[in-house]
Amino acid sequence: MIIDTTEVEVQAINSFSRLESLKGVYGLIWLLAPIFTPVLGITIGILVIVWLERKISAGVQQRIGPEYAGPLGILQALADGTKLLFKEDLLPSRGDIRLFSLGPSIAVISILLSYSVIPFGYRLVLADLSIGVFLWISISSIAPIGLLMSGYGSNNKYSFLGGLRAAAQSISYEIPLTPCVLSISLLSNSSSTVDIVEAQAKYGFWGWNLWRQPIGFTVFLISSLAECERLPFDLPEAEEELVAGYQTEYSGIKFGLFYVASYLNLLVSSLFVTVLYLGGWNLSLPYIFFPELFGINEVGGVLGMTIGIFITLVKAYLFLFIPITTRWTLPRMRMDQLLNLGWKFLLPISLGNLLLTTSFQLLSL
Repeated sequence: MIIDTTEVEVQAINSFSRLESLKGVYGLIWLLAPIFTPVLGITIGILVIVWLERKISAGVQQRIGPEYAGPLGILQALADGTKLLFKEDLLPSRGDIRLFSLGPSIAVISILLSYSVIPFGYRLVLADLSIGVFLWISISSIAPIGLLMSGYGSNNKYSFLGGLRAAAQSISYEIPLTPCVLSISLLSNSSSTVDIVEAQAKYGFWGWNLWRQPIGFTVFLISSLAECERLPFDLPEAEEELVAGYQTEYSGIKFGLFYVASYLNLLVSSLFVTVLYLGGWNLSLPYIFFPELFGINEVGGVLGMTIGIFITLVKAYLFLFIPITTRWTLPRMRMDQLLNLGWKFLLPISLGNLLLTTSFQLLSL
């Protein structure tokens, strides 16, 4: 019996190459999974926020709201996004096309990067950096550059004014927000988001920074609303004055990216309020310590991660009721009132709060 060794070798080489290619595919999937999983979760979170805002605003105005696209209208935001995806992408004939196209992308990407330092559970964070909160502040400062590029590239005076307003508003409220974050870092002896959550967990419910920093929480709330350009701070896109501000010349998916950026910013602000002031993934009621009850800090399994994510998201979405109801309650401010509130009122208060926090920390040494 004669065996063709050449054929056997070819088959062995082919099977080995298929095995190596499968290993390469599995390695690529394992590499991309930590990236696309948060993106998918964030996308679903945005759809939930849009649905919540429409339903809550409908309740405030005593109307029904979306109810036909899916059960209770839960697919309405997805339908609107699909519609914008297939709409024609119009470009201004005399505008700067490169700036016009890059603006929405920069606004979305800069906010997406902020999610890398948010802990959704114990050891469940993309990047546990020692300067996590300040990285978020620095990254969020890039988004107004994209809005300014969009307004300038549109070659439209209303769009350009909207971009200028967005930049001025961001600078005015980024400065009061920073001392509030610095006060939290002083209390926690760390700028890592994970360390800040664990520092609050030591004393349970009463260890939340909401009770230890009520002034900073109020300033942070107002500044974050202004950063998200929510009413009463939506001056960059005031339709009565600037048509739609920096969005005026946009259509299709680029127009939709601005709304994605707005809701991304709203969700990341709510998550940072949860992390900095509401104890993060720890839900400790008086005399009932849920982390110890469920073993979240000790057990790193699927159950612990699921409970941590659930607690974090519940706190974030409960906090979202404040900016959503504020939008339908308070009237829009004038530009001079907005700047005066940031520079003449919130900034001195935040600096005074930082001084008090520093003094108490020095006295406690």
